Amino acid sequence: MKLYSIETGNFKLDGGAMFGVVPKPLWEKTNPADSKNRIEMSARCLLIEDGDKLILVDAGLGDKQSEKFFSHYSRSGEASLLSSLNSVGFSPNDVTDVLFTHLHFDHCGGATKREGGKIVPVFKNASFYCSKSHWEWATVSPNPRERSSFLQENLFPLMESGQLTLYDGVCPELGFDLILVNGHTEKMALPKIKYKGKTILFASDLVPTAGHIPVPYLMGYDVRPLITMQEKKRILKSAVEEDMLLFLQHDPVNEVVFVKNTEKGVRFDQSSTLKDLF
Repeated sequence: MKLYSIETGNFKLDGGAMFGVVPKPLWEKTNPADSKNRIEMSARCLLIEDGDKLILVDAGLGDKQSEKFFSHYSRSGEASLLSSLNSVGFSPNDVTDVLFTHLHFDHCGGATKREGGKIVPVFKNASFYCSKSHWEWATVSPNPRERSSFLQENLFPLMESGQLTLYDGVCPELGFDLILVNGHTEKMALPKIKYKGKTILFASDLVPTAGHIPVPYLMGYDVRPLITMQEKKRILKSAVEEDMLLFLQHDPVNEVVFVKNTEKGVRFDQSSTLKDLF
């Protein structure tokens, strides 16, 4: 097995929304805001080469939406999903599987593209995987808080392609464990991967940046914040006990982090990159 960090470009979101009730003087120590109170965010994905499988975890924002849509997010950086795949020697047609941790637009938008008058999969040879419960949550009757993050043009072309597999609880086809959590959104999937003697957790939006490691530091986007706190406490405790690494999806500076126990609870210890660690 080999793991690759896949950068897809950065974007910005409101810092207050990203930290909920946490006062700005606290969160801006780790996540400085611009003049519009927005913080820098990455849209980092993970590529897993395992035998004849090439598995992509999440797919970034993509570029299907209008300039007006993207103007709200100030995208930046040279990296893109395709350029990052190419930089590690692969093309979209090499990808065999795509796992969506969840279906918010910044996690699944890059899996499809506009081609002529249609929206089609970027990964023509891949199977797409999503929790059945989360798919229904996102498509049948999305709640008002999340509706603007579940974009129809990102979702229904996946089903129409015939490449979508909805799993129920476990997904043995991928070859690694999934931790399903319900605080940020219904049945968000966190891959837990054994790699070269270490365990790596793809933290998705449970711990989007290193600044979110303290248990009460929650996003305003979480639909069940009290459950998020319970899930974070349990998973961060396991991270310390198992010497587990957290792969951070939205932190533009810290890619992989170690955590430690302190008198104030679990906190950031140090960070590195997959390339430097392994």
